[in-house]
Amino acid sequence: MFENKKVFVTGGAAGIGLATVKRYWELGAQLTVIDIPAADQTELANMERVNYIQANVTNEADIAKIKTEMEKGIDVLVNNAGITRDASILKMTDDMWDQVIDVNLKAVWKLSQLAIAVMKEQKSGVILNAASVVAHYGNFGQSNYVATKAGVIGMTKTLAKEVGKYGIRVNAVAPGFIATEMVKKMPEKIIASMEEKTPLKRLGDVKDIANAYAFLASEQASFITGTCLNVDGGIVIG
Repeated sequence: MFENKKVFVTGGAAGIGLATVKRYWELGAQLTVIDIPAADQTELANMERVNYIQANVTNEADIAKIKTEMEKGIDVLVNNAGITRDASILKMTDDMWDQVIDVNLKAVWKLSQLAIAVMKEQKSGVILNAASVVAHYGNFGQSNYVATKAGVIGMTKTLAKEVGKYGIRVNAVAPGFIATEMVKKMPEKIIASMEEKTPLKRLGDVKDIANAYAFLASEQASFITGTCLNVDGGIVIG
């Protein structure tokens, strides 16, 4: 499905990002994976069709490296990298706020800008942004994180309007409670509470999100742009 397609995934060394990389790889893509760990500390070392860039998406020198790779060609950008720095509003510091804004929102804007410059010339491309269901209803202790994810959804809609005339599609994916390695280490009662709040009564799998990213980048989704796909087991409808 993605043979000869150049797919970039940020935060692709673990969790949802790694599952997304593996899914595109299964579908034949040429991958550029961007993350902070060294390649030999990941599952991606020495994989065929995988170009690994050790980079921080908030670092200007690292962004320059990513730009150089994008200029060689890019068909799909998955802005998956994200962090949390949780605290209630009276305990949140400026640094906690700024770190989350820089990774979850500013980097999405900057890398999208770089990708669009290339995609515009080739009259095609897909940008996919990581949102979250908390953007729809808020979450205690996450004013910074929720602000970024709501911002990503708004940015996605705006970019879709701006670049559709160039044959570029822009969409977002909003995961619900997903069984990442971090979540699996939580106390059983917390996991049970997550399952109970989800109408399908289970956590999602990282592959559920990876499949959504693959679908939205495919020709099957060629008339879908400016949307946020909730992959959440129905939690938003409650």
